[in-house]
Parts: sequence; C-alpha cells; structure tokens
Amino acid sequence: MDFLLKTVVVAFTQSISFAPFMKIFFRLVRFAKPYRRFVPIYVVFAFFATVFSLANFTFLIPLMNVLFDSIPEHIPTSKPAFSFDLTWVTQTFQYYFYNTMGEGGKIAALKLICFVLFCSVLLANLFRYLSQRVLANMRTYLIFNIREKLFAKLMSLDLAYYHSRRKGDMMSVLSNELQEVENSVVNVLIVVAREPFTIIGFFLLLFTISVKLTLFSLTVLPLSFIIIAEITKRLKKSARESQQMLGNLTSTIDESISGIRVVQAFGAESYMKSRFKDENSALTRLVRKVFYKRELASPMSEFMGVSVITLLLYYGGSIVLSGSGELTGSQFIAYLALYSQVLGPAKNISNTFTSIQKGIVSGERIFKIIDAEEQVKDAADAVEIKALQNQISLNNVSFAYHPEEGRKALDGINIQIKKGETLALVGQSGSGKSTLADLIMRFYDPIEGKIEIDGIDLKQITLLSLRTKIGFVNQESILFNDSIYNNIAFGWPDATQETVENAAKIANAHQFIAKSEHGYQTMIGDRGVKLSGGQRQRLSIARAVLRNPPILILDEATSALDSESERLVQEALVRLMENRTSIVIAHRLSTIRNADRIAVLEDGKIVELGNHQTLVEQQGVYNKLIQLQSFK
Repeated sequence: MDFLLKTVVVAFTQSISFAPFMKIFFRLVRFAKPYRRFVPIYVVFAFFATVFSLANFTFLIPLMNVLFDSIPEHIPTSKPAFSFDLTWVTQTFQYYFYNTMGEGGKIAALKLICFVLFCSVLLANLFRYLSQRVLANMRTYLIFNIREKLFAKLMSLDLAYYHSRRKGDMMSVLSNELQEVENSVVNVLIVVAREPFTIIGFFLLLFTISVKLTLFSLTVLPLSFIIIAEITKRLKKSARESQQMLGNLTSTIDESISGIRVVQAFGAESYMKSRFKDENSALTRLVRKVFYKRELASPMSEFMGVSVITLLLYYGGSIVLSGSGELTGSQFIAYLALYSQVLGPAKNISNTFTSIQKGIVSGERIFKIIDAEEQVKDAADAVEIKALQNQISLNNVSFAYHPEEGRKALDGINIQIKKGETLALVGQSGSGKSTLADLIMRFYDPIEGKIEIDGIDLKQITLLSLRTKIGFVNQESILFNDSIYNNIAFGWPDATQETVENAAKIANAHQFIAKSEHGYQTMIGDRGVKLSGGQRQRLSIARAVLRNPPILILDEATSALDSESERLVQEALVRLMENRTSIVIAHRLSTIRNADRIAVLEDGKIVELGNHQTLVEQQGVYNKLIQLQSFK
C-alpha cells in the first residue's frame, strides 16, 4: 500500500508541477474569504448527500436477497444499541427489514425497501443540490473578487507599465483568463471538496462487503491514474502557448477596430485580414492539439475503468463460484454496483487534473499583473496639498524611458514656474515637452533631480491631491462612451447640473450641447465618435474647468483643429487660463506669443528661455522655429 500511494503521488507531482499549482490554487481560493460564509454549511450538506448516496447502495443486498430468496443466516433479532458507526446503521435496517418480511411477507419487505430507497434518493439529491448552490455562491464570489482586484490593480499601475505591454493582452486576461480560471481551477475546488469524501465512503462500504476484493481493486486502479497523469503532463506547455496566442489575437482585433479609419483609408483591409488569418490559424492548430490531449483523458479513463471492472468480474466471480462463503452472489452484485459508482468520482478527479493546466497558466498570467510593482505610488508619509502657494520647481531633473539604453528624454532641467505664470514649452517633436508635463503630473518619476511644489517633493505629495490640483487638456480628446454630462463631470461625483453647465459655457460648449438630441444626456459614442474634433476638445476643456484647478497643463490642445474650431477652443482656453499657473505645449507658436515665458527644448535640454520678444531678438532656435511657420 505504501508503494502504491507513493507511485500515485509521484506521478501527479511530476505531471502537474504540484508545488506551483498548489501555490496558485491557494492564492486564488483566498479571494473567497471569509470561508465561514461557505464552508460550514457546505460540509453539512455534502455530508448528508454522501450519507444518503451510500445508503442507496446498502439497500441493494437485502433487495437481492428478497428477489433471489437468499436470506442471510445472521439476522438481528433485537434492535441494536446505538453507536456512531456503519455497523449500527446496517444492523438497524436489517432488523426492521427482516421483521417486516417475517410479518408481512416478501411483498411487504419489497414495498418497504422501495419506499426507503425512494426517500434516500430524494434526500441525497436534495442535499447534493444544496451543497452545489453553496459552491456556486463561493465560485461566483471568488471570480467577482479576482476581477475587482485585477481591475483595481490595472487602474493603479503607472504609464510605464502600459507602454511595455499590449492592451489586447491585458483585455484577454480580464476576460479569457478569468473564464479559464472559473472553468478549470474553480472546478478543482468543487471536485476536491466533494469527490474524495464520496470515494472514501464508497470504499468503506466496499471493505465491509469484501476486504480481499477491495485490496485487489486498489492494486490495479492506480494504473489508470498514471496513464492520465502522463497525458496531463503534456498539456501545460501547449496551454501556456495557446493563452499567449489568444492575447496576441485579442490585441490584433483591438488594434484593427480602433484604427479602422486608417485601415480603410490606406486600403489595408486585405493586409489586416491576412494578418488575422495567420494568427487565428496558428491559435486554432495549437488549441486543437490541446483539445486532442484533453479529450483523450476521458475515453482513456473510461477504458481503464471498464478494464478494472472486467478484472474484478473475473476475480470476484471466481470467489463466488468457489463456494467458500467469503462472497455471496447478492453481495458481489452489490459490490459491482458500488464499485461502478467509485469510478465516477475518480474519473471526475482525473479529468479535473487534466483540464487544470490551462487554469494554472491563466492564474499565472493574472497574478503577474496583480503582483506587478507600482513604480509611482504614494510614500508612507505623503502629505496632501491644498493649493499652489508660490511656485513649481524643477531642480536638475533628468528622465529616461529606457535607462539601460543610455538616452535621456530630459537632461538636467532647471526651471521655476511661479504662481499665476504661463510657461510655454516649444521645440521639435521628441525634444521632451510632453515628457516634462508628464513628470509634473507624476505619471513618471525623474531618474535624477526632483520636482517640488512650494518646496515639497512630488514624491512626498499624495497622488490624488496632486492630480486634483492639475487640469489637463491633451491634443487627443480622451472621452468615454457615456453622456455629455458624465464626461464633463468625470471623476467629480459632487458636480451638479448648474456647475456642469457653467463649465460648458466657459469652454464654449454649451451652445452645441443644447442643440443635441438629449442635451447634456446625449450619448457621444465610443471615444466621442458622434462629435466633431472641436466639440470633443471643448468637452475636454469643460471637464478641466469643472475641477477649477490652480495648475493647468495644455498639451497641443488646438493643433488638430480647423480654424473655426481653433478660435472657439482658443477663446475657451484663454478664459480657462485666467488666474492659473499654466504650462502650455504648442507647435503653433502663434498661440503662445503672449506667454510670460517660453522655454525652448532641444534633445531634452532647455536651450533658450525668455518671453517672445526676447527670444526673437536672440536670433536662435526659437527664431528659426518662427521662420518655419506662418506667424500672424
């Protein structure tokens, strides 16, 4: 027996990488805490379901005895004294059953056993259903918590994390990987919580019928486990590859749909179809292999189960035919019926371990996100700021997106932005303008130097208090598939209809909103597709106005607009910038000639600093930029 147990354990340990599996499995199960909501009541229901299921088969022997007129020699003549074991249950039933048969004949005994069997089956299935309801609650609660944790983590990760990963891959984790966890890993919880106890109960009954026959079955049954384990071993690598390919395919779909305007404009439909077909074909081939291996487990376990039954038929039949009295015909039939029920839970366990490999891979991908380190986060002693009192200071600030490459996006920036001042940032694309603005909003942290607000390092200020003091208007209007009202009030739950309308008026947006089909409740479509570029930008400005921030960052807010839209947006920006500290990034130099100071960036360094007139007179980089544009 020791050798048998060791063989099974080693086979499973080698086939499913047991330690990593258990680590991932228990981490997933922790999301179902507190367990007291599920475990105690499940144990009660599962216990009674198992008891009544076992009772159904204990009735087979007396039923066979009645049908085949085979009455055992030792019948209890008095009601047995109570004891908490299987023998007491068996003897008590035999006492009432054979007394009924003695008083009313075989028909009365048959009626009794049919009635008791009916009640037992009814109760067994009732408790099984109730236990499954409890597990269903635990299952959905667990997936709910994992999904919430995963999304919350994605919302807290810094931009650097997203720059190095594909959006479609992350979407795949939130959808496909969670589905795989629910379909496979969670099923392990259900099977492990139920099937082993059922098997143990059946084997206890089998031992009471025939110790010799049961020991024989235990010597041949592990062979099926070893074969299934070998099939399972081959699944993990293919499962991991298929999950990765599925993430790539989701990314391709997302990119194609998001960029459908460009795809069609460049006549690249055939190219995208071909690219998708190649990825889809590769995924299909790999998934087909996974299914082949996974589905092999079920017929193989079925074949092994029938093979074991065949061996038991021969061995047990030999015992019955020998006439030794060790095993009667009725007992042997009941034994085979019981043993056939053992194969069901055993098959469920083997099939579950076969399908778990994709769940393990999905769990690994989920925890890879959950365990990702947040580079930009609140310090333990971070403080809140109420407003900008004096100035923003950048002291010898350097930054690189990929420090290992040695190239810096910003190099030794030193500048102070006083309260109420408008600082314009100009320069060629890639000179570091947007990077500087991102550092002030603390989307990234400098690799050298520090940025301070009123003498407090940004790293010592809570992210929420910092970003709520900054209004941000980007070149690309980031809007959501929601109403106009909710887009303006985004992230501001205390907003009222009046404050939203006032913000829209300042942003020159109220007029077109009022003419919309449902006014402020008009849905604007995915990314605001139902609006023009100028309308989208004015909504973005209204969203910034509503915050009434002391600091304003405008990142080329008018560069993509036509002349009329630019005029309306520019008027809104002028009103927005009144009495605020503003940082304006612009390619159109005509929009920043009235800035208090203009910083000219080149290769991540400030090469010129001053107002418009001063920089023109220097005849330097700024003046060359002006000459390249039609300056009004």
